[in-house]
Amino acid sequence: MTPMPATPNAAVRLVRRAVLLLLTLAAALSAAPPPAKEYDVVIVGGTPGGIMAAVTAGRMGHTALLLERTRHVGGLPANGLGATDIATRGATGGLFLEFVTRVRKHYVDTYGSDSQQVKDCSDGYHFEPSVAEKIFETMLAEQPKVTVLKRRQFDAAGDNVSLDGSALKAIRVTNLDDNSVESYAARCFIDATYEGDLAAAAGAPYRTRRESKREYNEPLAGRVYKKWGSRPDDVGEGSTGEGDDTIQAYNYRLCLTRDPAQRVAIEKPAGYNRDEYASLVEDVKLDRWTTRTGKPGGEKSTDGVGRIVNMVILPNGKTDANNQHASFLSTDLPEENYRWPTADWAWRDRYAKRLRAYTLGLLWFVQNDPALPEDFRARCREWGLSKTEYADNGHFPRQVYVREGRRIEGEHLFTAHDALPTKDGRPPIYRDSVTASHYALDSHAHHKREPGRVHLDGFLSHPTRPYTVPYGAIVPKKVDNLLTPVPVSGTHIGFSTLRMEPCWMALGQAAGAAACLSIRNGVAPRRLNVEALQDALLDQGAILFYYSDLKPGMKDYKLFQRAGLRGMFTDWRALPNEAVSHRVAEKWIEIAKPATPPAWTPGTTTRAELLRQLLAKP
Repeated sequence: MTPMPATPNAAVRLVRRAVLLLLTLAAALSAAPPPAKEYDVVIVGGTPGGIMAAVTAGRMGHTALLLERTRHVGGLPANGLGATDIATRGATGGLFLEFVTRVRKHYVDTYGSDSQQVKDCSDGYHFEPSVAEKIFETMLAEQPKVTVLKRRQFDAAGDNVSLDGSALKAIRVTNLDDNSVESYAARCFIDATYEGDLAAAAGAPYRTRRESKREYNEPLAGRVYKKWGSRPDDVGEGSTGEGDDTIQAYNYRLCLTRDPAQRVAIEKPAGYNRDEYASLVEDVKLDRWTTRTGKPGGEKSTDGVGRIVNMVILPNGKTDANNQHASFLSTDLPEENYRWPTADWAWRDRYAKRLRAYTLGLLWFVQNDPALPEDFRARCREWGLSKTEYADNGHFPRQVYVREGRRIEGEHLFTAHDALPTKDGRPPIYRDSVTASHYALDSHAHHKREPGRVHLDGFLSHPTRPYTVPYGAIVPKKVDNLLTPVPVSGTHIGFSTLRMEPCWMALGQAAGAAACLSIRNGVAPRRLNVEALQDALLDQGAILFYYSDLKPGMKDYKLFQRAGLRGMFTDWRALPNEAVSHRVAEKWIEIAKPATPPAWTPGTTTRAELLRQLLAKP
């Protein structure tokens, strides 16, 4: 018998090489993500800002994809922030106001117009977390062109974005249910995450540090110690105004109840460390607070568990329990969150668990620690988690209150001065405003308790007036086809007023409308005609310039909005039916510069009549 040759012949070698090539190609194809699915608009982040962007895109006739990492949309309002943060009701409109209106309708329809629930909802501005989520889900479900995918994680890495020059074209996300990679292409993207992950991955510049006082001369910028409730400029020893690489504290907004029928008892968490809370003992016994006047809010509001949480009553016996601003120790956990803005999700998940254990440990401490007075502990034990909220998460909020993540640098950097009144009484008026808003400059602590300080470093509030937010604040530098309505452009102090959900909802609506118009007109969002965007937003009931006496839907509303943005008003009332004075008429004519002089009669022609001549569109 002739033995087989030791070396394969040429034909066999060729076949083997072909098989190896096919196997290599098959492996490569199986590892590569599938072709990108295409939408007009892709939004990363199921926050209220992201939801309003998606709803707006759907209503304007465009396909939109909303990607949310968790199993639930709604961000903070669906996770305990039920007491809406807005200083002037009526300063922000559009979809935010529609949300508020739907909240009130829910309670009227469910319980009756004269019910306690309707009273406690405060015209729709106070709501239970589950109600907020339900309304957000309904608003999304009403839009057939909007697709919502949950459990989709975007990781802030450069290989998860595809760019054509400076234009963002596609992204890759992980489906957390099966760990597969999915690709999505869009004509415009919106980063509605609290962290600014998408914009950062695409190469947009961002800030995370606290600016110093000398950088922009903002009030209370940099390191500052201030008694709660003291005068705006009254700062304590140790205040240097120096900047640093710190971020304000996060916490959970707790939904607590004292109703025995729905109260879930607080259990001692694993890893409980009494030392973290021990300083509270002397605070309670000595009635020691961080405020200018001593005990805040009266006996009732700070009695018992009110020592560690600041509670606002919500319908059905529930509360929005936030950090107690007047306490040295509360639900905020400063310092340990510094990495969050730029960390990966594995780190963020570990921190979320740590914060949950810390928070439950604090509640268990005030209810059970023998060093505290028994009557105090008994009053604290009246409270527990709500049985009817977060059933899939141990009745505990699912979302960390990320007060500040990355702040994406935009065409406009919003500073404290943009929210503070000028000599005319209003803050600066931006012609390219996409929403009005109003809340104080408001930051939580940057450091934990320090001996001898009057309060925690960075914990502050400073009054503002209703202001305008320019479009450039949501248009990031260096990246096209992207808008950033939630990780909005601002200094730490400037961002501290923009970071409230009503403003984020309004900016989300503006981003959704801007995305649609940029697609229709074939231009990048940064080159969009802002007046066309403003017209679209006004048609949608947005408020771009606040008047105390003129609301969306009223006669000449849009006319007076345009006049306000052109600098024709510095006071707070429109007075449309009042006869225009000679001084005001001359001012308006000078600003408008009409081709044909208007016909008007002093003492007879109304303000609205004159403005119609000056600003009428052809």
